[in-house]
Amino acid sequence: MSEERPNNFIRALVDEDLASGRYAEVVTRFPPEPNGYLHIGHAKSVCLNFGLARDYNGHCNLRFDDTNPVKEDVEYVDSIQEDVRWLGFTWDERLYYASDYFEKLYQCAEELIKRGHAYVCELSPEMVRQYRGTLTEPGQDSPYRNRPMEESLELFRRMRAGEFQEGEKFLRAKIDMASPNLNLRDPALFRIRRAVHHRTGDQWLIYPMYDYAHCISDAIEGVTFSICTLEFEDHRPLYDWVLEKLDWPEPRPRQIEFARLNLEGTLMSKRKLLQLVKENYVDGWDDPRLPTLAALRRRGVTPEAIRLFCDRIGVAKKDSWIELEWLEKAIRDDLNPKVKRIMATLDPLKVTLRDWPEGQVTSIPAPFFPDDPERMGWRDLKMTREIYIEREDFSLDPPAGFRRLAVGREARLRWASYIQCEEVKLGPNGEPVELICSWSQEPRGLTKERPGIIHWVPAELSIPAVARLYDRLFTEPRPTGDLARELNPNSLTERPDCRLEPAALELLTTGERFQFERLGYFYLEKAPAAGHPGIFNRIVSLKDSWAKARKK
Repeated sequence: MSEERPNNFIRALVDEDLASGRYAEVVTRFPPEPNGYLHIGHAKSVCLNFGLARDYNGHCNLRFDDTNPVKEDVEYVDSIQEDVRWLGFTWDERLYYASDYFEKLYQCAEELIKRGHAYVCELSPEMVRQYRGTLTEPGQDSPYRNRPMEESLELFRRMRAGEFQEGEKFLRAKIDMASPNLNLRDPALFRIRRAVHHRTGDQWLIYPMYDYAHCISDAIEGVTFSICTLEFEDHRPLYDWVLEKLDWPEPRPRQIEFARLNLEGTLMSKRKLLQLVKENYVDGWDDPRLPTLAALRRRGVTPEAIRLFCDRIGVAKKDSWIELEWLEKAIRDDLNPKVKRIMATLDPLKVTLRDWPEGQVTSIPAPFFPDDPERMGWRDLKMTREIYIEREDFSLDPPAGFRRLAVGREARLRWASYIQCEEVKLGPNGEPVELICSWSQEPRGLTKERPGIIHWVPAELSIPAVARLYDRLFTEPRPTGDLARELNPNSLTERPDCRLEPAALELLTTGERFQFERLGYFYLEKAPAAGHPGIFNRIVSLKDSWAKARKK
């Protein structure tokens, strides 16, 4: 067992059960339903389950709870496996499917019928709701609840044989219609589904319900700790009831609940995420604005950053909201010591140095990692007569405290000389299109304030690129899913005229990450080729502007 591991209430329970001899080893499972892509909330569960198994020298199963063929797809199965591997975890030979156990689940259902713990019901969905009762009123027994065991068994077998239509009959547990826990008011165990399953095809016409299949699947696999989120706390009595009524051998799995991840600024509902994809609000499940792991990977976030985030937020017993800044800070903290710094302009403004010799190119050495120059080496900046600066570094009417470039003012070019703006050329709409400047090695003291530092690239030698700037998909910190009202219209901004310093050319391999000085961390999704510029996704900005805006 690892000597250094985070402490939380789940680990305390695991230690307790191991010390008492209840279990001899730790076996966990990550049990996704293959009806969508994994998101950042699932990452917390992945890290928790696989992390526990790793730290206790145990095992973690990857099991697909594929009990609803209507919503499941092989695409989701493949994407989930890719995401778990990307996060850095492996399941070895322990890959399972609930569909592996369909026959066993069916046999267990027959056994419950024979023991008087289940019956075939014929109430319509509407009548089931009426009979169920409310949180304050008990439910009513189904008129089919006391039908003879032999009759229920025959009907259940005919359900399997395909003699009935969907909704015509279903199998229910016989527990307690007056229970204060609505999950124990004779829940459904099997229902008819005339759909093709992604693994079993049309072999089955009846399918087990999730709550029923989950506990038996855990028990079959020898899972010791069935860790799930808090919404399943009220389902735990049903989990235990099924195994108890089947006289499942000890030790049985222990279900432990923890708080799910509620991350501000986004949605964690797979139903809502599917709506965003299906209705083309976003460009697929891997759209970098989504919280899916595929989207975060495409955006350029590293698995180390996701694991760091999950470690920092910890494991709690009560639901709470985590500010998105926690994730963004983990991303910055992960990238900061890793990636090279280069200069780029997202919205270039041309500057002509009129007293710079025509055609002269001067090399200026600059470190890739300014805080530790020898760490990542040096590159040569190319100074020329015409350069580009960031448009926001110039102002026609500078506000108080503006320390960058304006007519009659000076600023320092990063790693290079000082320039003074002497003239501005305007376009037809009155916007600056070119600055005429002079340069000097030392500041001229034109203002009382020390000149600000601006970044730049040589005009003709710079590398064209496309930069995609991603912002939060929702304007509300805690969106409700009202897409028409809450979607952020500025969640994606494309800068097609981005320019990079020429030294970056030899670094432009797909998958590389950079810090564009002052602009943020960027990921090269597509390297330049055949005259097409490279495409960079901004992973995260250098600072959190949303948190500041919220405090105002």
